[in-house]
Amino acid sequence: MTVAGIDVAYGRRGGPAHAAAVLFDLATLTPLEQAEATVATAFPYVPGLLSFREGPAAVAAIGSLRRKPDVLMCDGQGIAHPRRIGIASHLGLVLDLPAIGVAKSRLIGTHGEPGPNRGDWTPLLDGGDLIGAVVRTRANVRPVFVSIGHRVSLETAIALVLACTRRFRLPEPIRAADRLSRCFGA
Repeated sequence: MTVAGIDVAYGRRGGPAHAAAVLFDLATLTPLEQAEATVATAFPYVPGLLSFREGPAAVAAIGSLRRKPDVLMCDGQGIAHPRRIGIASHLGLVLDLPAIGVAKSRLIGTHGEPGPNRGDWTPLLDGGDLIGAVVRTRANVRPVFVSIGHRVSLETAIALVLACTRRFRLPEPIRAADRLSRCFGA
């Protein structure tokens, strides 16, 4: 099984979107290939509509991979979004691929504090709806916000995030895509 981490960055003065996709083998957590794309941003920054600004560059980067990923892991939200369709959901729908949103901060919803150990999690709720999970990926480190993007269960999303997280708070595919997009966009 393969997992592609996706992230998008911008230069210091804005300009085009620089997207990176890094494909990993899930069993070994080894990078298999990477792709980048630079796309002019035709959509202004509007809170809650990030996928319309970053989506075209992300789709181009994923499309540049020689192998189609089995799962997308996006730096951002899935259904844990005011409109229930964050960047992970958007990309999953457009590309018809299973997708997971992994965010560093909460966009909406309420939650308790997960336990202190790796793998501890608590539900992320919005108006009684389960929209994600607050997951501790390392002991005594701030949790991440995991949400379904497309064609994946929350339990599977949590398991994949934990499988891709070894030494750091964020999953390796997202970390690699973040580094590459920042270098590419610098």
